[in-house]
Formats: sequence, C-alpha cells, structure tokens
Amino acid sequence: MTMGTVQGAGVVVTGAGGGIGAALARRFAAGGARVVVNDLDPARIEPLAKEIGGFAVAGDASGIVDAAREALDGTVDVYCANAGLASPGDVFADEEVWAAAWDVNVMAHVRAARALLPDWLERGSGRFVTTASAAGLLTMIGAAPYSVTKHGAVAFAEWLSLTYRHRGIKVHAICPQGVRTDMLTAAGSAGELVLAPGAVEPEAVADALFEAMDADRFLVLPHPEVGRYYQARAADPDRWMGGMNRLQQRWEASEA
Repeated sequence: MTMGTVQGAGVVVTGAGGGIGAALARRFAAGGARVVVNDLDPARIEPLAKEIGGFAVAGDASGIVDAAREALDGTVDVYCANAGLASPGDVFADEEVWAAAWDVNVMAHVRAARALLPDWLERGSGRFVTTASAAGLLTMIGAAPYSVTKHGAVAFAEWLSLTYRHRGIKVHAICPQGVRTDMLTAAGSAGELVLAPGAVEPEAVADALFEAMDADRFLVLPHPEVGRYYQARAADPDRWMGGMNRLQQRWEASEA
C-alpha cells in the first residue's frame, strides 16, 4: 500500500490534533484515502477533518474503533495508533504517571487490535501502524515511563506482526528520534540535549512510513542512524550503556 494504492482505503489516525498524527492524516488523504482523525479534544481535529475532507471522531483512542468504522461505512483498512504520552521522570515518578503511560502508550494499542483483528482476519487484510519512538528500540535519558512503555509498544507491534503476517496483517513500528512537535518541547532539557539537534519535521515521518509500506518493512526509521545504534546496542550492550551513561552525566552537569 503506497501513495498510489491508498485510494479509497479507510484510515484511522489517533492523536491527530497536531504533529505526527496530523502529518499522517494529511498524507493518507492526499493519496485518496478516507480518513478519520481522532483526539480527546474535538477542537483540535475538527479543522483538520474539514481541511482533508475527512471525519472527526473525538474521544479516548482506546475506544473509538466502532465509531471510526461507522464513519468509514463499515471498514477500517489502516489503523495508526499514534496517540501517546511523553511522560518524563525517573524511577520515582508517581504511580499515576507510570499507569497513564502504560495505558496510552501500550494498552490503547492492545484494545484497538482487539477491536480490529476479528474483521481483518476474516477478510485476510489490515494494516496496524504503531507510532513508537527510538526510545522503544534504545532508551531516553530522563524519561523512564516513556522509555519503558515505548519498548512495550514496539514489542506489541512485533508480536502482532509475527503472529498474523501470514494471515494478511501488515504491521509497522515508527521509531523516530526528535520530531518538531509539542512532545519534543515536553521532553525538556533532556530533549534539547539529545533530540533537538537532529529533529525532523512531522512530514518527514509520514514520508518514512510510506517508504516502509512500499518496501513492506516493519521498522520505520525517519532517522536512519537509529538502525545503526540499535545494532550496536545488541552487539555490545555494556559499551552502549556506558556511552548512554556518559550522556546522562552530561545532562546532569548541565542541570547543576
């Protein structure tokens, strides 16, 4: 499924009030897809829905599949699980912060898959797109809840792919580093140190997804160097963690 073949497809993009979600929605719509945009706040998605000729379905991303399917005349072909929480903090972050990160960054994907899979498996096709993060392949200093739950998001996407790919289900995990969105701003000084220097525009993430769909590739890497870092981490974890610890020390010194 590429730009030329999304014509008429029913697409859902959660967390579409801005940033990556809005860029994905515009890209699918430009290819002729029928697009449902979702956000908790209707005011953030109604102008976008009007702009792209799509449908606005507000509410918790965990429970909008039925409403989105109805808006799309009964069929969801592509589901972009894009809604997420930045969730900075260390091991001492409040229980509520950890629980919210787990609920939005992992369980919302699980709930969506539960709602989508019966129909997809019956007809032998469907595409699930997870917006994870390079933190889900590597990690991110200063953001324990975010890093842990983004690892969970990648792991769930991997499980979906290996379990259902022979039954026509396509899965992609988008794993960017810095993207110029509100979430980068929310990452604070750690984000400024690690992510901001190489940050890309949200449209570059949409480009990378369409390239991955064209190549039928699971990992979507808007920053290609993340693939090299991922290999280095697997090949020599201690060396990699030593380098990350030095980055942690630089951050701590900058905060002193």
